[in-house]
Amino acid sequence: MLRYPVPDAAIEFSAVKMAAARRAPENPIITPEMVRPAVPGLEVVGAFNAAVARYQEEVLLLLRVAEAPAPSAGEAAAPIYSVDSGGVETRKWSLDAEGVDASDPRVITVGGRTWLTSISHLRIARSADGIHFDIEPAPALSATTAYETFGIEDPRITLIDDTYWINYSAVSPRGVSTALASTTDFRTFDRHGIIFPPSNKNVTIFPEKIGGSYHALHRPNLEGFERPAIWSATSQDLRSWGDHRFVAAARDDGWDNEKIGGGAPPFRVRTGQHDGWVAIYHGVTGSPYAYSLGALLLHPDDPSRVIARSRDPILEPEAPYERDGFFNGVVFTCGLLVDGDRVRIYYGAADGVTAVADLSLDEILSGLGPP
Repeated sequence: MLRYPVPDAAIEFSAVKMAAARRAPENPIITPEMVRPAVPGLEVVGAFNAAVARYQEEVLLLLRVAEAPAPSAGEAAAPIYSVDSGGVETRKWSLDAEGVDASDPRVITVGGRTWLTSISHLRIARSADGIHFDIEPAPALSATTAYETFGIEDPRITLIDDTYWINYSAVSPRGVSTALASTTDFRTFDRHGIIFPPSNKNVTIFPEKIGGSYHALHRPNLEGFERPAIWSATSQDLRSWGDHRFVAAARDDGWDNEKIGGGAPPFRVRTGQHDGWVAIYHGVTGSPYAYSLGALLLHPDDPSRVIARSRDPILEPEAPYERDGFFNGVVFTCGLLVDGDRVRIYYGAADGVTAVADLSLDEILSGLGPP
């Protein structure tokens, strides 16, 4: 049953039709070995979770590039941006020391405090065909403030008029925030500060105003009450956000039964049966633990209202580079391109590499069921 009546957008659900993902034979299309380190003394351990945009005659990726100190026997290390020095410093602990836990490859816990094992920045990669990319040697955006001392991650790009708006996760001991930047040429960038305070991430901004307001999906982390869920918000200037509304949560009996969060920025569809915003999102299942992708169909005039939702994943970790890597069993998208019936999804695989898969929009829509 729908949470809200939507008679002007109601649809009848047909028999299940699974979306068949066609992975590029070149996958993974970007690996850490292809990326030059930006920080002396660190090595690239991940090039993944890229935002995507068309710019002039090229396809551009804004890669999350993760760098870490070289492994050292018996030690755990965390790179940190120092506001005072304006550079990256490395802190180290003995693995034998009391209170040091490095069992998760992504984090180190020391005396109850959490540190990241890598620090991320955003790097541009350019391509004429959307498959083979030239990666720029220097970061486009990197940590510069006290809200970013653990790095900046997981960007999304939304084109509105002639401006590309980039939101990304800003990570620090103060928590995970969402910050905003903008560009018109992918050479110079204006930074606009924090737009969603901790603890919030997975923000996706819609590409046009709806009902006179900008809209975004976001994912606040709920502490102690419920699993993380997708919410919506509105703004008049893309900087100050309010009118927060619940959108969707994990489903106890679904492939997304642990938690969900936003993926790529939503895009509009208008077909004979479907009219609304398609939002590709990630869902996590607990047994076995895996990150997969699905779709929400949101009301065209009120994207806080869910019309339909993927019965089954449209992309799940099956290939070796998705099942095994820095963090196993992950497909995670921050960007896609739509060309007619083709939805080309760029995604991070196993938190280490970038891959691409083509899906049919018709198949995605045919695989929707009640929310």
